[in-house]
Amino acid sequence: MAKLREYEQYVGSDVIDELEIYAGKLQNVSVQNINSTAVGGGVAEILTRMIPLLKELGVNACWDVIKGGEKFFEVTKKMHNALHGQQVTFTRDEIDLYLYTNEQNRNEMELKKDIIFIHDPQPCALVLAKKSNGNRWIWRCHIDFSNPDLFTWQFLKEYINKYDASVFSAPSFERKLKIPQVLISPSIDPTSDKNKELPDEIITSVLERFGIDRKRPIVTQISRFDYLKDPVGVVKVFKLVKKHVDCQLVLAGGGATDDPEGAKVLNDVREIVENDPDIFLLLLPPASDIEINALQRASSVVLQKSLKEGFGLTVAEALWKSKPVIAGAVGGIPLQITNKYSGLLTHSIEGTAFALKQLLQNPDYAKRLGENGRENIRRNFLITRHLRDYLLLFLSLITKNEDVVYL
Repeated sequence: MAKLREYEQYVGSDVIDELEIYAGKLQNVSVQNINSTAVGGGVAEILTRMIPLLKELGVNACWDVIKGGEKFFEVTKKMHNALHGQQVTFTRDEIDLYLYTNEQNRNEMELKKDIIFIHDPQPCALVLAKKSNGNRWIWRCHIDFSNPDLFTWQFLKEYINKYDASVFSAPSFERKLKIPQVLISPSIDPTSDKNKELPDEIITSVLERFGIDRKRPIVTQISRFDYLKDPVGVVKVFKLVKKHVDCQLVLAGGGATDDPEGAKVLNDVREIVENDPDIFLLLLPPASDIEINALQRASSVVLQKSLKEGFGLTVAEALWKSKPVIAGAVGGIPLQITNKYSGLLTHSIEGTAFALKQLLQNPDYAKRLGENGRENIRRNFLITRHLRDYLLLFLSLITKNEDVVYL
């Protein structure tokens, strides 16, 4: 794990100095992060990088994961899909199971830190443990909230309104709430194994291991196997483009312990691939950051054809590597991509195919998009900016009764 001063090469010393000033006011503050999985998905990835940096800054930060059985995660996956706009019906037993699991975790967990930072819907009802002891509770939403199912939203809102503040990733996710709403976009860590520079021989060895031909154009999408990432749509895009441009497709990803749908999605993708020798379907284990890094760096174009997206860390990862990215114009992705300047935004299979063919046939244009995209990520979506936003949020909560905070 990199030390804070190592980030100066990306953002300058003034940014690090600023973080140290804010953290100086939080030396006696404890922050407990809670989510539903320690492995897989963007939340776990961000917390893995964020917690050590907060500790280095002197903030007493920790991270806990709620416990839940298979049935609980099936219910919360339905909830996840419903909040993304899918029509879903919950039985009384499913609602009771959600509340019971949260109650069991409330009874077993120590929830006495100065700030309790809850991530996403799975542990949302833990807030019922909130006491009048002066600690503050934050609910952080990492998913696309632009068009949630009304029943599911009304159910969760009862609990969200008990928090002291809520955090969303994009302006379009704003909801009508009684509590303050804060806009904080996610980030990537440029020093992580997934994003650091790689020697060319490592990239070549990864491609050789998977049998991918580096001499031919490579199109890549890296995501969990999830319907909302539309891997089946990606294969359809590739088949349209392959008629005109010789290229290969890499669909690489894994699963998360709180996502029980992944295996079915993977089977659906296998059916449509139909043993095409130019399509590489890679199910990667959790500790595959170097492989993901190498695949992105070897790619001619990176896709993120999401139907819904809270932010899309894979977009930021690819742009950081100066890769041209074509992505669905949904959720938090347009924060990262200005269409035709730092990437291309699309709305359909046909539109994505057209854009992909354009970039594969015009490498100079593709290179320019990638360079502009990298600079946007450097300025706005590195972990140092994310740290600053969180530190300021913590300060705003613990100094709620002060008119002026002297830094």
